[in-house]
Amino acid sequence: MPYFIVLAVAVFFDQLTKAWVLGSFQLFESKEVIPGLFNLVYVTNTGAAFSLLADVNSPWTHYFFLGIGAVAVVGLTIAWFRMRAESRLYGIALGLICGGAIGNLIDRLRFGSVVDFLDFHIKGHHWPAFNIADSAICIGAGLFLIVNILQERKLK
Repeated sequence: MPYFIVLAVAVFFDQLTKAWVLGSFQLFESKEVIPGLFNLVYVTNTGAAFSLLADVNSPWTHYFFLGIGAVAVVGLTIAWFRMRAESRLYGIALGLICGGAIGNLIDRLRFGSVVDFLDFHIKGHHWPAFNIADSAICIGAGLFLIVNILQERKLK
């Protein structure tokens, strides 16, 4: 049952790191870790990935993102049940994506926004701050695509 184990581990580490940030930083505080490359910060995001729709000033956006997150969790779990016999890697990939979605859903329910704290930048180019849940989603999506490609090759 790698799906549920990976999901639980992703949620645990996401919430653990966010609790550390909340206990160690003031909102908008930044600490340089690797000069010119990486900072730890405490910022919040009411929007989607990379602050998409964060500037929309409507109480409905909060409920929209809660709904999307809940639908994603249900959809990912259904997908895992349907795909689990094909490859164990699907369980890992979908578990990472779902664990990340749950981690960010917990933040939205608790705080009304998502806690972000990983801040990368180089030579004037700045990547939007993100968190462990976002990382789990991206890694899981990448793994899912790789597994899909490998599964397609097996069928040929």
